[in-house]
Amino acid sequence: MRARDSLWIFGYGSLIWEPGFAYQSRQIARLEGYHRSFCMRSIHHRGTVERPGLVLALDAGPGGCEGVAFEVPLRIAEESLEYLRARELISAAYLELHAPVELRDGRRVEAVTYVIDPEHDQYCAGLSLEEQAQIIARASGGRGPNCAYLFNTAAHLAELGLRDPDLDWLAARVRALREG
Repeated sequence: MRARDSLWIFGYGSLIWEPGFAYQSRQIARLEGYHRSFCMRSIHHRGTVERPGLVLALDAGPGGCEGVAFEVPLRIAEESLEYLRARELISAAYLELHAPVELRDGRRVEAVTYVIDPEHDQYCAGLSLEEQAQIIARASGGRGPNCAYLFNTAAHLAELGLRDPDLDWLAARVRALREG
């Protein structure tokens, strides 16, 4: 990893399609030791306290997660982090992590990303795909329907060539549930 002349941010879910901050470049990247999972109950953005939705989080475990690394100029790094912290740390279920990611061009850089705190009340790993689909099909929160979050994420991963079989299955199942 080279000296920091910019801030890198790793996105694996909605940051891919709605980063909300300015960046100078973006690139496919891989983070080892975590996998993308609908393991966080959403009580703000995609659900409510009364009817929680589910959002993606990085859960520790074997393997890795492919996503997008955004390069942010240092001159706007602090305001970008402030924005991300307000968005991602709203209920303290995520932990901010600085971790090495491998960019598609072969470089390794340290990136800021947000991983689930397995001790937090909103952590819910182990739900079956059917249980996830049932929740996602019906939940809605401050940023809209939970299904829109799933559909956008699955579509943007597919556009980038980053197929996620679980998300593809969930998207098809949630569509069927909503149509039925």
